[in-house]
Amino acid sequence: MSGIQQQKKPLNAGGIVLILLLCVISLLFITPILLVFLNSFKGKLYVINTPFAFPNAETFTGINNYVSGITATGFPSAFGWSLFITVFSVGIIVLFSAMTAWYITRCTSLFCKVLYFAFVFAMIVPFQMVMFPLTKVANLLHLDNPLGILVLYLGFGAAQSVFLFSGFVKSVPIAVEEAAVIDGCNPITAFFAVIFPMLSPIAITVAILNAMWIWNDFLLPNLIIGSEYRTIPVAVQYLRGGYGSIDWGYMMAMIVLAVIPIIIFYFVCQKHIIQGVTAGSVKG
Repeated sequence: MSGIQQQKKPLNAGGIVLILLLCVISLLFITPILLVFLNSFKGKLYVINTPFAFPNAETFTGINNYVSGITATGFPSAFGWSLFITVFSVGIIVLFSAMTAWYITRCTSLFCKVLYFAFVFAMIVPFQMVMFPLTKVANLLHLDNPLGILVLYLGFGAAQSVFLFSGFVKSVPIAVEEAAVIDGCNPITAFFAVIFPMLSPIAITVAILNAMWIWNDFLLPNLIIGSEYRTIPVAVQYLRGGYGSIDWGYMMAMIVLAVIPIIIFYFVCQKHIIQGVTAGSVKG
């Protein structure tokens, strides 16, 4: 052996308590998801009467809840609209936020400083404060369609995204841009050929955070595009019947189908969130 292996230190009482605490916290987060999955295989009455029981021969409905729920909600169409809006919204947010952050970071004018703090301030403005005037403005500007809502998501997602990109842009040496200009690049070419590839860690982080938000968003699609172009969160709400009645079996099944894609996406890309935020905080 080329080196001496370090012996692992035994856990002390504090370490054991910390591990147990983390296990309890993890269980608290996992339990609701597990309950939704188990209840997605039960009939409506059994979901209400025995929500914490495992499905048995009497309560198990097989995949009937999934088949009926897909038919009742028009799930394939809703999935398509959710995918379209999420992918293009995230792409627009990443591109324009990166360009904006690069400009206001490199420019030292008073306007850029004010613009930066305006983005920071916009992060604390809740959507509920502006949702009603926003709905009216969206109707006047004909943004109440799947293409128009991309612009609205850019407006709401740009604040946090510009803030994250700005911290990372500060870590990019100006000498890199100067070298690109000397080689014959104009500012736009230098950004796309040199700077933007260097921003890929934080760009992936921004994309993941915005994708999880947009995919699960209910309020904005419901207010702006309504029932004509249903996304998955909006379509699931149409399982509510008259007088507030809900087929909870169908509802649980559709919730499972709704969260599976974003959970897979998160687990595949989760390491990039830590890498991007850490790199931006250490270098910026």
